[in-house]
Amino acid sequence: MIQNSRVEERTGFQEGSPYGPAYDLQTDFVMVYGIGESMQERIAAWTDRGYRVHLMTGVSWGGYQDYLEGRVDGRSHWDEAQTYSDGEKIIHGTSADIPYMVPTLSYADFLIERIRPAVDAGVEAIHLEEPEFWVEGGYSEAFKREWQIYYNEPWIAPHTSEDAQYRASKLKAYLYARCLDRICSALKEYSLVQYHRPLRFYVPTHSLINYTQWRIVSPESRLLDVPSVNGYIAQIWTGTSRTANVYEGVRAERTFETAFLEYGIMQELVRGTERRMWFLHDPVEDDPKRTWKDYRENYIKTLIASLLHPEVARYEVSPWPRRIFQGNYPAESGGKEGIPAEYATTLLTVMHTLGKMEQKDVRNFGNTVNIGLLLADSAMFQRKTIGTKTAGFMMKYDGTNEVELTDQNAVELLNFSAFYGLALPLVKQGLPVRPVQLDNVRRFAGYLDDYRVLVLSYEFMKPEYPDLHNALAQWVRDGGALVYVGDDSDPYHAVREWWNTGKRRYTSPREHLFECLGLSATAVLEGITPVGSGVVQFLRTSPKRLAESKEAADSLRVAVREAMAAVSGGSQAEWEPLNYFQLQRGPYVIASVLTESSSDQPLTLQGSYVDVLEAGLPVKEQVIVAPGQQALLYDLNYRGQEEERIIAASSRIEDLREDGNVIAFTAKGPRPLKALARIRCETRPASVLLRQEAGSDLANSTDSTIVTAVEGLENSRVSECSATFEWDDKTRTLLVSYEHGEVGVRITITKQAES
Repeated sequence: MIQNSRVEERTGFQEGSPYGPAYDLQTDFVMVYGIGESMQERIAAWTDRGYRVHLMTGVSWGGYQDYLEGRVDGRSHWDEAQTYSDGEKIIHGTSADIPYMVPTLSYADFLIERIRPAVDAGVEAIHLEEPEFWVEGGYSEAFKREWQIYYNEPWIAPHTSEDAQYRASKLKAYLYARCLDRICSALKEYSLVQYHRPLRFYVPTHSLINYTQWRIVSPESRLLDVPSVNGYIAQIWTGTSRTANVYEGVRAERTFETAFLEYGIMQELVRGTERRMWFLHDPVEDDPKRTWKDYRENYIKTLIASLLHPEVARYEVSPWPRRIFQGNYPAESGGKEGIPAEYATTLLTVMHTLGKMEQKDVRNFGNTVNIGLLLADSAMFQRKTIGTKTAGFMMKYDGTNEVELTDQNAVELLNFSAFYGLALPLVKQGLPVRPVQLDNVRRFAGYLDDYRVLVLSYEFMKPEYPDLHNALAQWVRDGGALVYVGDDSDPYHAVREWWNTGKRRYTSPREHLFECLGLSATAVLEGITPVGSGVVQFLRTSPKRLAESKEAADSLRVAVREAMAAVSGGSQAEWEPLNYFQLQRGPYVIASVLTESSSDQPLTLQGSYVDVLEAGLPVKEQVIVAPGQQALLYDLNYRGQEEERIIAASSRIEDLREDGNVIAFTAKGPRPLKALARIRCETRPASVLLRQEAGSDLANSTDSTIVTAVEGLENSRVSECSATFEWDDKTRTLLVSYEHGEVGVRITITKQAES
């Protein structure tokens, strides 16, 4: 497990605090957060520690009082704050002077000037996070002006009709795409002109699924049309994925399944492009009222959900590591407590394991049929205004007993059952459904070629362009199976769009799609209809009904199974109802066993494994994964191109050298924390020595400390001692315990000479 070069930027974290040894995670890069007065000092401090340094700042909100109060250009800009229908500003967090902003051209130019010093300070990339416009907004004077410019008509209050709401949200997405393009292009040019240095821009953003649930509008796939954007961070974590949904009539948190779908749709922002994607994990989440047990269980669910998508192998291992390793949260027995020591070690081990996830050898041990569930940006445009007075209102409905669910309309919107009614009946029986970005079908040739079955409904989203249907129809004729679910009851079918404003008018976009398929738009019967070499399966019902009962969920499963069989020569054996997902990425075994599934049986794995998620990195010959649990294992029997010397470690491993019977490497990480490394070693060691600068405590020493002078450095002293280790003769592996020193600890293993 020798660490990759930092140039590859496989792992990183964001932190707003100055450098601190307690949260020096030793990833490849760090995103210094915020563009305040201390920004340049913080950039320099992290740079001095060997990191590749990026900058991250909010693009829709921030400490921008100088701009708001007119101290930048002499004009107040409070009219650019996102505003509720009664004139109240939509505020980020609890500070009354930090509103969400309407991204005007003036605001974009202000941000360019505020971010410019970060370019001067030498950052390699800039992350403009969370371009967000709340559905409840759209009433500020600035937004009214933008409406008139964009639509060439007077502003219409978004809450007055579905058409007004749809058009308002479509404009909101456009405005943030324009804002990002202006900022990124201007600063990229500045960096090249001033410093002859290329500059990269990334957009950390929630998933399309979550933004639709929480009733937020963001550019999402529109960013693919912004050439100055280099990639994204998929901001998916417990806080988004524990949002409750409904399956077979039961409303509950389903963190793993939701995260699995969220990470799936985020892949679509880079599939078929050269852009970069990092998947985010958060061991704590934003809610400070939960216990470490709760945080851990849900963190692991999101972690494993992300690892089941092998096309992405870069990760933001943590936002705000300071709040993880120095924060205190409710204890099970009362009061508050910091992170348990063993869990801290496990977290570090996972974080460094993530840097090794790009593996050429990927094996799926469950269902392998590729089924896509089409999802479009326009799903965000159909989230109606409900008049809530707090932008975060929707997030509070988390499926727990902590919040009284009094607004049934709000709860139904948050459930997003039209989407989950199509997704969960399939995911819950082991079918690896991937949400597919409908908008990309027209962006990339052959975009649907990997799929044999697609599920589609226009009852909660709309196709923004008619040529999408030509591509879909051709895909079906070439042998695909399209399962269409809908009853044309969605009132948003009547919004002013291409299907009802041209020479040929349709009451819904489904009618145009069916016409392109050669089917009658009005007389088509339910069931299977051949189209070329493929089929269309029409399930005439509202997709949200499929979430209401087991019988409804079964009807979708039957429809998908029939469609699958119709393009597979009558064989339905490709989809076996399973209660687990299992994937192997090189030596790493990733598994999750589902609840509410086809079986309550655990998944039993036989072999020789190191359990990466368990304290102490134990070696196991049998691993039992119960329903609702997940596993991340290192397969000791895996034989790849070359065996890793370092199997797993809670440190960054550098300068690994082998010379005869000696193995030596440097381990770096936060302190003071217990660290572990499991290492392949052909024979039981004769000795394991730790060496670090004097003044650092060497935990778990078994011998007296030997203090020696460091040659060539005046007044420098180092500490050296024997380390505690455990030898596993059967697997020929060694577990070493140690602590990180200020500049790392040098570990030297001397193997016994074989007799």
